[in-house]
Amino acid sequence: MRYEAIDRGLFEQNRKDFISRMKPSSLAIFNSNDIYPISADSTIPFKQHRDIFYLSGADQEESILCLFPDSKNPKNREILFLKETNEEIAIWEGEKLTKERAFEVSGIETVYWLTDFEKVLKSLMSEAKQVYLNTNEHFRASTEVQTREDRFIEWVRKEYPAHTFLRSAPILHQIRSVKKPLEIDLIQKACNITEKGFRRLLNFIEPGVWEHEIEAELWHEFIRNRANGFAYTPIIASGFNACVLHYIENNQQVQDGDVILMDFGAEYGNYASDLTRCVPTNGRFTPRQKEVYNAVLHVKNEANKILKPGILLADYQDSVGKIMEEQLLKLKLIDKTDIKNQDPLWPAYKKYFMHGTSHYIGLDTHDYGSWVDPIAEDMVFTIEPGIYIREENLGIRLEDDIVVKESENINLMGSIPIEAEEIEELMNG
Repeated sequence: MRYEAIDRGLFEQNRKDFISRMKPSSLAIFNSNDIYPISADSTIPFKQHRDIFYLSGADQEESILCLFPDSKNPKNREILFLKETNEEIAIWEGEKLTKERAFEVSGIETVYWLTDFEKVLKSLMSEAKQVYLNTNEHFRASTEVQTREDRFIEWVRKEYPAHTFLRSAPILHQIRSVKKPLEIDLIQKACNITEKGFRRLLNFIEPGVWEHEIEAELWHEFIRNRANGFAYTPIIASGFNACVLHYIENNQQVQDGDVILMDFGAEYGNYASDLTRCVPTNGRFTPRQKEVYNAVLHVKNEANKILKPGILLADYQDSVGKIMEEQLLKLKLIDKTDIKNQDPLWPAYKKYFMHGTSHYIGLDTHDYGSWVDPIAEDMVFTIEPGIYIREENLGIRLEDDIVVKESENINLMGSIPIEAEEIEELMNG
């Protein structure tokens, strides 16, 4: 892996947190992701399932983690199964985790090769009364493709039909949403690499460059700073393209007078960052562009004051909507009649700001967390209001990653330029 070794104490504590919420005499099982095929002998670069990584630090395919805290055999309370490595695998594929190295990474003492899994599982299941299975229950999940975890769940239910099966997802959504100090440090590293990429762009962007050339500059800066690459598919959207919320083609030449909306973030140690900045192609905002830009910045700054422990995300969004409404009135994009006649389920401001203000971020760009329970301290969210004016070929979104605190929130992207005047100064310096 490119990233520096992560203190295994993080994974040890994560397991303790999960185990403390398990029912008595329960076994929990977690699988790695597959290496997904494309065609012929081509594959997509491996990305580890975030749950097994969160609990073990094992960043390798064909891995299985078993947690059985009430087992009468102490050796069976934490077990990691790995693909057996040998000299031939090392020659063709590179070094894989040995049993010794797996302990150094995870803190798990009992490590078996994957070939022993079914035999060992039979022993575990004879003692366990119930089993936690790990299903993908993220509200935005797309589950058309069967995963290694899905195949395992089908198999284990068939092989052990008399057992009671439970869901690990509710526990993971609870514990993963509140970040530990080391996790915040890793997100901060990802944000710092993202900052380097953005500052590089300020000296590169000018009329005539192509969106994909801007993307290429980011790739270079991210990889040279030990990032895995992008945390998600980057959006480099100039002019009207900025009004397409999930524009990812990045294949247009930017024009003089355009504003470029850039939504990207580096991934470091499997932790994501998520930034959006908008810059004028020629280095100067027009008065109208700056007026809209400053309106979005105002909403973002005010939203940061509202995002506090104890608030519900629905109430937070409603409050941000009121602030956005005020700004759209000032911009003369809506009027009081629009507000008076609005549908309460789709307020007038939604015509120009149609997405949510914030989402959880961490191991996933849209990370685990409850959308109905109050926000807690040390949760990490994006704040990303936007105004999209299709008739003006102008889309402005500004986004930072924020650690929620009782006192003053911590902006992990606080050192990344955001004021319009500073961006102009840096582009013309």
